[in-house]
Amino acid sequence: MRLACIQLDVEAGAVEDNVARALDRVREAAAAGADLVVLPELFDVGYFAFDAYQRAAESVAGERLGRFAEIAENLGVAVLAGTAVEDLAASAADGIETPESDGLANTAVLFDADGDRRLVYRKHHLFGYGSEETDRMVPGDWLPVVEIEGIRVGVTTCYDLRFPELYREMVEEDVECVLVPSAWPYPRVEHWRTLGRARAIENLAYVATVNGTGTFGDESLCGRSAVYDPWGTTLASAGANPATVTAEIDPADVAAVREEFPALRDRR
Repeated sequence: MRLACIQLDVEAGAVEDNVARALDRVREAAAAGADLVVLPELFDVGYFAFDAYQRAAESVAGERLGRFAEIAENLGVAVLAGTAVEDLAASAADGIETPESDGLANTAVLFDADGDRRLVYRKHHLFGYGSEETDRMVPGDWLPVVEIEGIRVGVTTCYDLRFPELYREMVEEDVECVLVPSAWPYPRVEHWRTLGRARAIENLAYVATVNGTGTFGDESLCGRSAVYDPWGTTLASAGANPATVTAEIDPADVAAVREEFPALRDRR
């Protein structure tokens, strides 16, 4: 499977411009042969645009995310529209199971190449260190794993990288590749690099950390998206500017590493 991680420049609160830019980048990645395209955290509104969250919120079945389902079907490419601000009440009204009946969530939605919604992941660990996310969002409860293009795929979001138990749970569901849409800011660049690689090494799985770029007042996203293989080797990475990071993901490599190296079998 050819994975394309879209390191997108995100403008605070400019939802329609951000979505249009994201759709263009999905088209480019599909034309270059991608099977699965991944977008960053809150690519639609911008993570630090807290006052715009409510205005930008919609159902998981809403029109804006529906554009990504449509482009996935039209281009025959899986898309992680990850993440967007979800209106939980609107999702519940559309018959979608939610952790709460009201409020907002930081939600990733994975569409397959037929445009079908296959996975909904709501960020578990909300960030409160100089952030309003904990005050404005409801945390998620579920940790789904699905098969896309023959790969067992799971999703976590940004701050979740600091909580390795999530990844162990997915290993129990035979996850082979974890996608991590993020809005990781300066100055914690070394944390960003180290944690993604560590989660790959610990779980003998591919990990794709997909960050944005852009400045929001005093905060700037650090970019540096990367894909790590099951040994923790960097397969592809980007710098601080908008870019597309591509890598080949092979489940046979996961099986071979897990057979050769006994770390998961040796757990007690």
